[in-house]
Amino acid sequence: MTDLKREFHISDIMYFAKCGAEAVIEDDVTKRFTAEELRTWNFLTRTTHGHQFISARLTGLWVLGGIFRYCLLLPYRVVLLSVGLIWLFVSTAVVGCMGDSPMKRKVNQYISLMAHRILTRACSAVVTYHDRENMTKNGIVVANHTSPIDVIVLSCDNCYAMVGQRHSGFLGMVQSALARATHHVWFERSEVKDRHLVAQRLKEHVTNKNKLPILIFPEGTCINNTSVMMFKKGSFEVSDTVYPVAIKYDARFGDAFWNSSKMGMVRHVLDILTSWALVAEVWYLPPVTRKKDENAVQFANRVKKEIARKGGLVDLEWDGQLKRMKAKDSWKSKPQEDFSKIIKVD
Repeated sequence: MTDLKREFHISDIMYFAKCGAEAVIEDDVTKRFTAEELRTWNFLTRTTHGHQFISARLTGLWVLGGIFRYCLLLPYRVVLLSVGLIWLFVSTAVVGCMGDSPMKRKVNQYISLMAHRILTRACSAVVTYHDRENMTKNGIVVANHTSPIDVIVLSCDNCYAMVGQRHSGFLGMVQSALARATHHVWFERSEVKDRHLVAQRLKEHVTNKNKLPILIFPEGTCINNTSVMMFKKGSFEVSDTVYPVAIKYDARFGDAFWNSSKMGMVRHVLDILTSWALVAEVWYLPPVTRKKDENAVQFANRVKKEIARKGGLVDLEWDGQLKRMKAKDSWKSKPQEDFSKIIKVD
């Protein structure tokens, strides 16, 4: 033991200082909750932190682009958006008057696809769907989450039942309209803590083969489409087979990320409507089945890894709820234990 003892050197703390400096300058978590940084400017002012004059030519192009987006594209898109929403509200009200039958499900599928395709036209969306043979007609579909627009993008190609917290305002109106036409799993804020109650409602939905596949975003919050963060295990306790979907937006044409802590839904929609376009790629991955020796957390991490790989996203283990809450003590104690093993002398 006497041979292991030595005088303290300043180099002993350099590793910890390096880790701390890296976390202060740029960590892997907080930058996922802001708009994706672009290598080149796309003439959208909200992607810059402030005006910086570069040249008269660029300034002129930016002004012309603003006139084009706000004076030509925006009115046209608002009209299409209004048509799509009116069609959604009216058609779901009519379908809601029909009794539960195969005819109702067929009519709902038709009007749902039509409504969501009109809404994507309002965003000038260009969506490419890959591996459509992996689409499912029932079960649980899990996808990475960037914005409520994800639902519209996916619902242009298939019909889904939704699961999520019941909202008020504009989103609440849309949820009520959707619920009139088919079965969705909306839960109140007070039910969020009762995980078993929500899981039971999901199991009842999945076991009924007449119901639509249920679309779940296991991250539980919107991430800026550069990474996939921790998947909540609850979605993977309901069924032993899930159908993963990867969504990747092209940020050069517009920022699809909804920073819900800084802007409301209406402002987010306005940003989408005044972007150049909404360009996205969607990959339907083969179904993933839970292994015999695999728990729900391991199953969720394996699915998350596949989605990140297919979409070209960074696979992170951090909880996306860090956007709204402080880090738990248990998360802090783990790296502290690892560091203590480095400096501890037995």
